[in-house]
Amino acid sequence: MPLRKWIVSANHAIEGILHAAKTQRHMRYHLYAAMLLLIVSFALGVSGTEFVVLITLAVLVISVEMLNTAVEIITDILFKEYDQRAKIIKDTAAGAVLITALGAALIGYIILIEPVKKYFHSGLTVAKHTGSDVAVVSLLAVLILVVITKAFFGKGEPLRGGMPSGHAAVAFSIWMSVTMTTESFIPSLLVFIMAVLIAQSRVYTGIHRPIEVVLGALLGITVTFLLFKVFV
Repeated sequence: MPLRKWIVSANHAIEGILHAAKTQRHMRYHLYAAMLLLIVSFALGVSGTEFVVLITLAVLVISVEMLNTAVEIITDILFKEYDQRAKIIKDTAAGAVLITALGAALIGYIILIEPVKKYFHSGLTVAKHTGSDVAVVSLLAVLILVVITKAFFGKGEPLRGGMPSGHAAVAFSIWMSVTMTTESFIPSLLVFIMAVLIAQSRVYTGIHRPIEVVLGALLGITVTFLLFKVFV
């Protein structure tokens, strides 16, 4: 698939995520929960396998919620007036979300209960991680916050416009990760130039206003810097 078509397809897919986040409060709750789970699991220092399981559960719950949203929209299109069959379809889809969420909560409890106990017994110390691990978690956190923020403002498409600029947020998050990981001037400078060029291109092409790019950059820098300070 050509790069341009892939970008268009990705834009449509992310637009679906944003639509669900804008219109479904439960979707926003799941995103908040995913962010909290990401940070708490990292702070508790769960094993790599357990961390993957927890993130997979969060992705599964969010995906099922999106499917539920799609089913609701299709049902509303097919049934213009109240119909018992429409109610059954919506209730069944909502039940699937509930079962998935309860199952994820149960598995999360089983995984996290012992680390939480150790966390309090050890004097509330935060687990430390490698710079590369923190860089990945920072990028995930920035992406989630971009979706939440765009949903809050309700303007623009995921890859075109809106508050804040996702491109700027990701680019400057990567710059901060490289800076904190390498602690070397040349790599930091080169990635910074790349981030500035990406941000400038968003303004030059008229996709974003300067304020949207600046706030996106600040989001990426701040989140990444704080996570490195806490976890490294």
